[in-house]
Amino acid sequence: MTASVGSVFNAVLDPVNRHNPYPLYTSLRRTPVDRQPDGTYVVSTFREVADLLHDPRVSSQIDDGPDADAHAQIGLPPSFLRLDPPEHDRLRRLATRPFGPPHSPHRIDDLQPKLEDIVARLVRDLPGSTADLVDHFAYPLPVLVICSLLGVPVEDEPKFRGWIDTALQSIDPRRARQEQLDAAHAAFRDLAGYLGDLVDRRTAEPGDDLLSALATDDGPDGRMTREQLISTAVLLLIAGHETTVNLVANAALVLLRQPVWLDRFLADDGLVIPFVEEVLRWDPPVQLLPWRRALSDIPIAGTTIPQGASITLVLAAANRDPREIPDPDRFDPERRHIRHLGFGDGIHYCFGAPLARLEAQVALRGLAPVLAHARLLEDPPVYRMSAILRGPRHLRVALD
Repeated sequence: MTASVGSVFNAVLDPVNRHNPYPLYTSLRRTPVDRQPDGTYVVSTFREVADLLHDPRVSSQIDDGPDADAHAQIGLPPSFLRLDPPEHDRLRRLATRPFGPPHSPHRIDDLQPKLEDIVARLVRDLPGSTADLVDHFAYPLPVLVICSLLGVPVEDEPKFRGWIDTALQSIDPRRARQEQLDAAHAAFRDLAGYLGDLVDRRTAEPGDDLLSALATDDGPDGRMTREQLISTAVLLLIAGHETTVNLVANAALVLLRQPVWLDRFLADDGLVIPFVEEVLRWDPPVQLLPWRRALSDIPIAGTTIPQGASITLVLAAANRDPREIPDPDRFDPERRHIRHLGFGDGIHYCFGAPLARLEAQVALRGLAPVLAHARLLEDPPVYRMSAILRGPRHLRVALD
């Protein structure tokens, strides 16, 4: 979707404001459901965003978003993230069976020793005087984990990183240039072809990884088709690391900028759990959810979103709604109740949330002693271009 020139939402999408969009979100919340001049709607307050995330009249199954377009270009069905019930529910159940409860209750918890080993190695291998905490820590950690889980050879990371970086250029809510879309579709095709080959190999010779389990699962919902499995593999590989990179980097930036919390963190290991939740509220890795569509007229907050209208839900603005969160612009992991939409809500709630939480908690426990002897070399740091997946592209620090 596009926003009109001069609108607050257009300013949110402008990369020049990526380092701090929160004053703009404050302005957005003055009109909880804001009709843009192009006929689309932006929703930015907590109660309204939460209600729409649960509303069956809001569809994720649309034909004009870049994700749907990329799948169509290469003959793949959309991932379950872009589907509505009942097919969404069936495919999500199939994806969840080998990933977590109730069928695989210990898969995530059993990863903790492996995570601790990876974090210890990454900390040990940080460069001696200066380091980029994204390139040297926040990025490789979830990549190593999701590759191990899915059964993707980690030595192929330089290959699929380039494809993913290019493909993600097309998800910006602003209309991308045609050459960007062409490059993104080509990258998406290469990524899907690579994962399709892996799916075929895991189907023929299953291992103990998720791709093998998904390819051979004969549960009550049947099996995914090969094409559905490839779409699911693309989703899991990208979502399995991109958002966690931002979560870890955003959390590290808080500790560097607010050393009082670093001191508390080092003194109280138990603070890590609410600390991660407060980061998810205060500076979430996924800022907004575009490409929703009203299936019928939806009266909400004194406005009616008409049938067929496109809707964007601004999670990061909702997370700082003062009607729901006292003193919302203050970072405070010791607040009595941390309520947030950092992982979405409703039927599309991120089913990778338990893994992301565990990765962030283990990462911060291992990184905090390093941050106690680090200082930022750039503030604000360089941010990624995306308004959706917001986080530092680099987080350069000097290490004592």
